[in-house]
Amino acid sequence: MKKVLLDENLPRPLKSHFPNQSPEVLDHDLNRHFPDLLKFESTQEMEESELWKKIRVEAERVLNAVVVEDLSEPGAIATGFRNDIENPDAVAPGSDVKALAWNIERGIVFDGIVDALQNHDDLKDKDVLLLTELDYGMARSGNRFVAREIAKKLKLNYAFAPVYIALQKGSGVEAAMEGENTRSIHGVAMFSKWPMRNVHAIPIPNGKDKMWGKEKRLGSLRALFADIDHPLSTFRAVTVHLDAHCSRAHRQMQMRLILDHLDTLPELPTLIGGDWNTTTFNSQSSTRAIMGYWRRVFMGPRNVAKNHLPHPEAYFEKPLFDMLERREYNFRDLNNLGEGTLHYHVESIEKNTNLRDWVPEWCFPFIFWAANRVGGSVSGRLDWFAARRLKTADGTSPKTIGNLVDTNGTPLSDHDAISVDLVLQR
Repeated sequence: MKKVLLDENLPRPLKSHFPNQSPEVLDHDLNRHFPDLLKFESTQEMEESELWKKIRVEAERVLNAVVVEDLSEPGAIATGFRNDIENPDAVAPGSDVKALAWNIERGIVFDGIVDALQNHDDLKDKDVLLLTELDYGMARSGNRFVAREIAKKLKLNYAFAPVYIALQKGSGVEAAMEGENTRSIHGVAMFSKWPMRNVHAIPIPNGKDKMWGKEKRLGSLRALFADIDHPLSTFRAVTVHLDAHCSRAHRQMQMRLILDHLDTLPELPTLIGGDWNTTTFNSQSSTRAIMGYWRRVFMGPRNVAKNHLPHPEAYFEKPLFDMLERREYNFRDLNNLGEGTLHYHVESIEKNTNLRDWVPEWCFPFIFWAANRVGGSVSGRLDWFAARRLKTADGTSPKTIGNLVDTNGTPLSDHDAISVDLVLQR
């Protein structure tokens, strides 16, 4: 593998795991070491310590685990999903796979998220859910195992892959939330009405050292894979969360590692979805983010807000999307091109608080000025689908589902959800 220069460790060999494990595999007693771990200022410093030698096996055991459980409703597959059809070609045309991808922002507004997944016209009755940012044992989300509780509520099979072991309660306003973490795990998940096989995750290198800065974590981002036994044909799904705090080239490299891994697996129709963090910015450091901000000021705030933030595929993040198309993954027909999935408003106190964790205070008057030039709000498209040997169902269009709030008007997430209806090649 070609080496890529990063601010931290070089990419490590990818390790695949094909487990079928219960939630107990994520039990650990690492929390008692958190006060000492927080004293380290870099991953390298930590890995050279006696403490890391003591806890490394336990930490890597948790981070390399994948929980897989069948919580689907008994009999649903046999009676509701045409498992007894002998001739798939005789099936009436329609949507074979109704897919949803959504960054649920830790699962903090849990009841509202579940209600939306059960009752919202554009979110309910999906066959496959590719969800990012799910907690297990974090105070900010009520110390729930968010993935498992969603699966139980929706009566779905699920898989959950840890991404980080969080040494603190979170960033921004999360750090002030009541309570203490229990499992201290954050990860990605996949849900399916049909059986999932060959479930595994691969690590993708972080864009910045997660042991440097205000929010310290063990681990790295991961992509979660599963072969899904649809009654008509098996297909593969991949939940992807690319790094926000990195360069555009780094995000492309992360996606390349995922595509390279897919090439090592038996060929199947494949759906990739999730939060790709195509912000158009290089956020590997505050300095680079500030330089990128000023570049956009000179390009013109209106131009950037209209033509670039909602269209990362057109210029700033184009190499990533060009790579997908070269490798025969279609994204153009599976997404609402030009429609943002994350929206920033100058009056959002919460987002401003989180932003202050990595952007100097003096930048804010200029950020507000630029945002106010376009009405106070800007939107970027961060969430995407791509697929190979799958196509959108006739008579359907991909959707971006926004304005998702609970009964009190609280936003369910800082991201909009996206959906697409697909047909399998017969």
